[in-house]
Amino acid sequence: MNAADTSSLFWWRARRLHYNIGLAVAGILAFVCYVMVCWTLVPRFLDTSEIEVTPFTTLFQGVGYLLMMGVANVLYYLGPLSERVVRPANIQRYRQNCYRLGFWFSVLLPFSIPTLLTVLVLFYPGYWKH
Repeated sequence: MNAADTSSLFWWRARRLHYNIGLAVAGILAFVCYVMVCWTLVPRFLDTSEIEVTPFTTLFQGVGYLLMMGVANVLYYLGPLSERVVRPANIQRYRQNCYRLGFWFSVLLPFSIPTLLTVLVLFYPGYWKH
């Protein structure tokens, strides 16, 4: 391992805590959004009681989210790996852009669940009637 590789790993490791805090906050906020959709939007538009938020489901989803955070942290290593593959001319700018892109993708991804549920309820109410 040469000095550039060490520098790359150091740069990415220095930002991992920020990344994980962002993931944790996003997970909590996305779950709150999910609960709000389940308690407010679903009952207004659908005659269903299939969606429940209980301590068990909360714990189950929390454990699942922690597992996904683990996967996200493994994928986080794509940042330093991409530096070796791409070999950018301006390494600092490349790192910042890759980090920002990966961070915001990872932080916004948990919100896809409440967003998808909202879209299904509002635009495809027949989906629930099987």
